[in-house]
Amino acid sequence: MHGAAMPGWLLVALCAVTGAYCLARVRRCAGAERTAAAGEALMGFGMAAMAVPFSAPGTWPVYAVVFGAASLHALWWAAPPRGGAGHLHHLVGSLAMVYMAVAMAGGSGGAHAGHGAPGGIPLLTGALLAYYTVYVLRAGASLAPAAVPVAALVPGAGPGGGAAGGVPGPVLACRVSMGLAMLAMLLSL
Repeated sequence: MHGAAMPGWLLVALCAVTGAYCLARVRRCAGAERTAAAGEALMGFGMAAMAVPFSAPGTWPVYAVVFGAASLHALWWAAPPRGGAGHLHHLVGSLAMVYMAVAMAGGSGGAHAGHGAPGGIPLLTGALLAYYTVYVLRAGASLAPAAVPVAALVPGAGPGGGAAGGVPGPVLACRVSMGLAMLAMLLSL
């Protein structure tokens, strides 16, 4: 996960800022939205910590335990009476973080130890890469403004157009950036 130092520090900054924004949302939200914001804040700060170049190798078991607990929390909230797709996404994300921590702490050492050997199970890594690629593309497409109606392009042809439904807020942008960060971390595994 830690090749060159500069991309690693940029990833740390991106994840830390995203985590800080989500933590600020925790104070403003209530109910399920607050729980989701807290999970996203934990994920952002945890990803920032895991992306620190040259971090101590002994920290990987701590990441596995923290994200294992986050996985149990997401599983609890994803259960049928409380269930929601957002909690399933948090469950996948937390389990992916546990997987990366275990892979990086494993015998191969991975890129973190400087051996350059790939870590993890290629099929599982590929499945997670596919999941996060689809997630980022779908969430990113939601950020794009809607097509401008033809009536808005022709003067006097009808009422003004613009993006239907408005532009999504920064919450979706944070989710896209965290998805991209997860892709970067998985690619370096």
